[in-house]
Amino acid sequence: MKNSLLRILPKAFPAFVAVGAAGFIVDATILAILVHGYQWGDYTARLVSFAVAVTVTWLLNRNYVFADTQTHNRRSEYTRYLTVQGIGITINFLVYSLCISNNPLMDRWPVLALAVGSTVALIFNYIGARIFVFTGETHTS
Repeated sequence: MKNSLLRILPKAFPAFVAVGAAGFIVDATILAILVHGYQWGDYTARLVSFAVAVTVTWLLNRNYVFADTQTHNRRSEYTRYLTVQGIGITINFLVYSLCISNNPLMDRWPVLALAVGSTVALIFNYIGARIFVFTGETHTS
């Protein structure tokens, strides 16, 4: 089954998932430190953890996953990446909020809600990165 699944997925998708996992680790680590170590609120901590994680994933995606289709204009590419990720985080954050507001366990451990939100937004983010961000064309800023 694994081999047949890999044949129907885009070639870059497994690497995109690996980068997403690295971003999730960055995101979850910062979220846990801020919530449990510094008693920040779930939502404020999530905004900070996302800001760091999105920059890490852009760099990794640019240099490894979509290296053959990165653009020459980093500023424009990063802006488009932030746009796609902004929509993705909206999806992610809505799911995250629903989870913590409807599940006491997830309210206590917001990293669980983060995992659910991240999973839901994954496909959208991949498609957006592939068709809107890493186009291999030079865009002016």
